[in-house]
Amino acid sequence: MLAYLIRRLGQAFLVMAVMATIVFFGLFAVGNPVDLLINPEADLAEQEETIRRLGLDKPVHVQFGYFLAGLAQGDLGTSFVHNRPALELILSRLPATLELAFLGILIAVVLGIPLGMIAGLKPEAPYSKVIMAGSVVGFSTPNFWQGLMLIMLFAVFLGWLPAGGRGDTVDVLGIPVSFLTWDGLSHLILPALNVAIYKMSLVIRLTRAGTAEVALQDYVKYARARGLSPVRVVGVHILKNILIPVVTVLGLETGNVIAFAVVTETVFSWPGIGKLLIDSIGLLDRPVVVAYLMLTVFLFVMINLVVDIGYSLLDPRVRVKGGRS
Repeated sequence: MLAYLIRRLGQAFLVMAVMATIVFFGLFAVGNPVDLLINPEADLAEQEETIRRLGLDKPVHVQFGYFLAGLAQGDLGTSFVHNRPALELILSRLPATLELAFLGILIAVVLGIPLGMIAGLKPEAPYSKVIMAGSVVGFSTPNFWQGLMLIMLFAVFLGWLPAGGRGDTVDVLGIPVSFLTWDGLSHLILPALNVAIYKMSLVIRLTRAGTAEVALQDYVKYARARGLSPVRVVGVHILKNILIPVVTVLGLETGNVIAFAVVTETVFSWPGIGKLLIDSIGLLDRPVVVAYLMLTVFLFVMINLVVDIGYSLLDPRVRVKGGRS
């Protein structure tokens, strides 16, 4: 197990190093942030001072060297626009994105797994066909259009929920959270639902396929022949054996939501890291973009590691194979 963890950490370090190199030089080639940050009416002396203050007067390889030196010390640079450490700026927006991601995944799991099992146990029933048709719609609907329709229905026509923003927050251990206040929760529901619809469709289809396959296995038939209740057969013998692929996909999708909830955060004006990324790209705020992508790579590595540990908890055979290897 220790050797496995060391190997994974080495792979993570290599991935982050390659990503840092590609992103840094890619952003350097896109354009000059000075053109956006300096007032066009500023005189030459002011322009040169700004360029020097931002460190953009040095050759690109020197700038990259400074970046790597700072990265080794946990310093990902200072935002050109906000004049704050890039990592601090991202971490200040991260709680909002985590709230959005985890509530969206929770909705997808709580609704998707039962609906998928229903569709898998009775595939020819009319309600099963309705469930699968709904999952196709969830897959096919563009995320931005879906968000606009949710706003039109629940915020404009019905007036039940606010159209955007985060609402009131309370501090928990110094971290602002919105789901503990009614106003914050009401602002969170629509963007979380927008995230959850696609993920729920994915969970429904995975669960349905797994349930239909596992229900035909001999150990399930034997459990029924022993006279076990349908609830026990479904909850123990079927559910446990379909969770591994679901856990795998949910782990990756959670990372996707955290890293790339850009569309949802933009549509609903949700102040998370996705919206910060879009704003930073528009202003060529290189330190923030690079710090965002480095944090994203780190999150994916950690999520994949948690998923692998989840494997071993759900299926003891994984632990045995891992120990032998």
